[in-house]
Amino acid sequence: MAAQTVAVVLAGGVGQRVGSPVPKQLIEVGGRPILAHAIAAFDAHPGIGEVLVVMTPGHVPTAAALAAPFSKVTGVIEGGDTRTGSTVAALAALADHPGDTRVLFHDAARPFVDAPVIDRVLAALETHEAVAVGVPSSDTIVMVEDGLVASMPPRASLCRFQTPQGFRLATVRAAYDLALADPDLRATDDCGIVHRYLPDVPIRVVEGSERNLKVTHPLDVVLAEHLAGTAGAPDAGTTTGTAPDATPDATPDAAPDAAPDATTGTTADTTAGATGTDLPETT
Repeated sequence: MAAQTVAVVLAGGVGQRVGSPVPKQLIEVGGRPILAHAIAAFDAHPGIGEVLVVMTPGHVPTAAALAAPFSKVTGVIEGGDTRTGSTVAALAALADHPGDTRVLFHDAARPFVDAPVIDRVLAALETHEAVAVGVPSSDTIVMVEDGLVASMPPRASLCRFQTPQGFRLATVRAAYDLALADPDLRATDDCGIVHRYLPDVPIRVVEGSERNLKVTHPLDVVLAEHLAGTAGAPDAGTTTGTAPDATPDATPDAAPDAAPDATTGTTADTTAGATGTDLPETT
């Protein structure tokens, strides 16, 4: 019997940086809330059997109403105060699922994840316990200390992480059990937890998409509105650069996790969170 596959849509952020009076995942782009776009992508995918939505405290009824039309949604639960807390809430909700369940954690603030990206994560989970999604960095990334360039990692070895991130449920459970016992726990994504607390587990990196935008700042809402109107356009991100999915060194430790971006400032939420280091959360 094939392992069950669950998509967890993490919608626990409040979106302070986007400047909205409502959580950013409830902002409409293309006539539809961002959260509904994200749920729809997994609900429509034939490889996904169940969708669990984790919502910002105080907004669960609104999220439940948005999720009601989607047949694969089995629950809408309240998230934690942090990205990590929301993942822990999801793991608790999946307590009755067997360890070989495949689980994909996806940021609701990425409304345009598409079927090919999900396909690549599911395919990699056939042979790996942990899978990340990345796109090659088009910017030069530097490590900065005290306002000065400290080092300049080779750009070819860097990628920006996206979601979904996929795991065997037993693996991510074990990583979080160890993480929650650590008083110094700081993390911004789930691969970072696995990388830090289960360092012997390889994290496969598969190709993402430039359309898989994360809505974080006001300009991102404008870009998302544009992308919502060009859903059928080809994705330039899949035709340039080298796919990072066969690059073991592109696992989280290759990212300059503590460095501010000296170019555009737009990569911190994807590369920086991958190591579980002491960084602000980016939900």
